[in-house]
Amino acid sequence: MFRSDTDLLESLTAELSQQLKDYEDQALVEMIRPNLTSQFVQHAPELTKFHEAITQNDSMDDRELLRIFREFVPTTNYEPYRPFIAKFFATPCKEADVKNMFAPGLPYFFAMSSMTSGKSVKTFPRYRPPPHLLQNPLYLALPPSEGTTLSPASMRYSQILTIDCEDGQSKQVTVCSLSIGFLRMAMNWDAEHDSERLDLWLPGQTDPYAISLVKSYRAFFILNALFALADRRVTTIRFFFANVFVIFLQYIEDEWSLLIDCIEKGIIPDVEDLGHLRAPLEKLFKANPVRAAELREIGPPGIQGWAVRVWPHLERFLGITGGPAATAVSKLAHVLGPSIRTQATGYGSSEGSMALPYHKTNPNTDYKVMFVDVLTEFLDVHSYESPERVLSIHELVTGGHYEPILTTRNGLWRYRIGDVVTVKGFAPDDGLPVISYLHRREGGIVMAFGTTCTESQLTTAIVSAANRWIGQIIDFTIVGDDRDTPITYGYLVETGGEIGKDARMAIQQTFEDLMAANDEFRTAFWQGRARKPTIRLLEKGTFAEYRQQKCNKTNVSISQVKVPVVLSDPTFREWFLQQVVIEL
Repeated sequence: MFRSDTDLLESLTAELSQQLKDYEDQALVEMIRPNLTSQFVQHAPELTKFHEAITQNDSMDDRELLRIFREFVPTTNYEPYRPFIAKFFATPCKEADVKNMFAPGLPYFFAMSSMTSGKSVKTFPRYRPPPHLLQNPLYLALPPSEGTTLSPASMRYSQILTIDCEDGQSKQVTVCSLSIGFLRMAMNWDAEHDSERLDLWLPGQTDPYAISLVKSYRAFFILNALFALADRRVTTIRFFFANVFVIFLQYIEDEWSLLIDCIEKGIIPDVEDLGHLRAPLEKLFKANPVRAAELREIGPPGIQGWAVRVWPHLERFLGITGGPAATAVSKLAHVLGPSIRTQATGYGSSEGSMALPYHKTNPNTDYKVMFVDVLTEFLDVHSYESPERVLSIHELVTGGHYEPILTTRNGLWRYRIGDVVTVKGFAPDDGLPVISYLHRREGGIVMAFGTTCTESQLTTAIVSAANRWIGQIIDFTIVGDDRDTPITYGYLVETGGEIGKDARMAIQQTFEDLMAANDEFRTAFWQGRARKPTIRLLEKGTFAEYRQQKCNKTNVSISQVKVPVVLSDPTFREWFLQQVVIEL
C-alpha cells in the first residue's frame, strides 16, 4: 500500500476513495451552482446541452446537478470564452452587458497569462472569493513570515478597464498578473489611488510601495537590492521563479560598489528616470555606514552561503525551482548554503490555483491537489479514447501522466490548461493526490522525424550536462536549428562565471540523455532522421534583456515573465541568435 521511498500511498483504500468522491462532489457543487445563471452558461454554444438540461429540471438536487455536469459539459479551451471576455474591453462598457458574465457580479481584476509562447495575451476574469477563503495560502500574495521578507512585487498593470454602472457610477477593473491582482484585492489597493500610497512601507517587507511602481526592469531590481541589502533582518526570500532571483543576484554583483556607497551615504542611485517616485524613496532611505562596512567585508555574491552572511536570520527561500527554473538550482544552493530551506509557492496558473507544496516529500517539486480555487479533473495523456474521458481524482493511478482540467469559481468549465503532471502517490491522511509538473502537453519542436522530446526531457538534459561540463547557467531556451539537415534542438544558453575547459562534452552528454529518455528520438537517430543537438552560448545579460523587452511589449508584471523552454516567436528567435558569442 505505501511506497517504499515516501510516506505516500501507492493506491487508495476503498474508504479513502469514497471520501474523495464525497469531497469532490461537495466542492464541485459549491463552485458551479452560483454560476448556473451566468451569461456564459446561458449563451455559450459549448454549454447549450448543459443549459437545456438544467433549465428543464425545476427541482434539481445536488446529485442531479452533478450527473448533468458530467454528462453534458465538454472540455473547453480559451476560444469559447474569448468573445465574452472581449465585451469587458469594449468602449463604452456598460454594466448590463457584462454583469454576471461568468460568475455573480463583476470581476475584481483580470489575470494575464504569462505568455511563454508568441501568441497574444490571454486574460481571465477573477472575482472576489468568499471572505473565508482570502486567508487560504492559495490566495495569499504575501505569505506570513515572523521576520522581514524580500519579495519584489511590481504593481505594474497592462490597462484599466472602465465599466459604466447602472447607478451612474463607474467601476475600474485592473488587467494585471495574478499575484498582483491577489495583493491588490487583499489590501484593497485600487490602481486609481496608487499615487496616494507612495509613502507606504508595509511592516515586514524590504521594499517600500513606491518601488512597486517603477517601470524600468533594471531600476526595479537595483532599488529592491538596495533596500534589501540595507536590511539585515530578512528571514524569507520569495521570488516567483528561482531563475529570476539569479538575475537579481547578477544586478547585485554588477552594481555592488554603487549599492554599498548608497547604503553608506543614504542616497538613491541615479538609475533611469524615477520621476515623482524619487522623493518618497529618498525620504524612506536612511544612511547606514555600519551596515555598509559589514557588507564590504562580506563582498558581492560568489562565496558559498553568501545570503546567510548578508542576512544572518535567513530561514527559507520560496520560489519555483522545477521545470525551466531548474537551471537556477545549483546557483541557488551555492548562494543560500545548506542551512536554508527551499520550497515552491504552489502549483497553478492564471486560470486557477490547483495545489500546495507537499512538505512530507519534496516541497520544491511535489504538490498536493486542493479544491479551493478550482475543481481539478484530469485527462490521461496516454489514453487513445476519443473523446478523451475525464477522470476524477479517485480514478488516478500512481505514475500516470495527466493533463489537469479546471472548473473554477470564476466561471471556467472543464478548461484545459495544457500542462502534463505525474501522480507521485496519495496523501495517507486524506487520500488527495500528490503531483509533480512534467511539461507542457504541446509546444515542443516537431522535428523531421515527426515527434518531439518533452520540455522536462530537454530541460533535464541541459541542466545535467551544464552542471558537469559547462558550469553555472543562468537560463536557456531552444530553437529549431536548421543550419544543417535534419533539423535538431538548438540550445541557446547564458552562463554565469567561467566556462568549463571541456564544455564541448556537454553536447555529447545532452545527446546521450535525450537518447536515453525518449524512445522515438533514439529510433529516429538510428534511422538517420535526427542528429545531435547543438549548444550556443549567449552574451551576458541576454535573458535579463529579454525579460525587459517582454515587459515593455506587453506591460506584463516584471516578476511574471517566463522564458519558454521552446521559443516559437520568430522575432525573438532572430534576436536571440544575434546574441550568440560562442558555439560549443
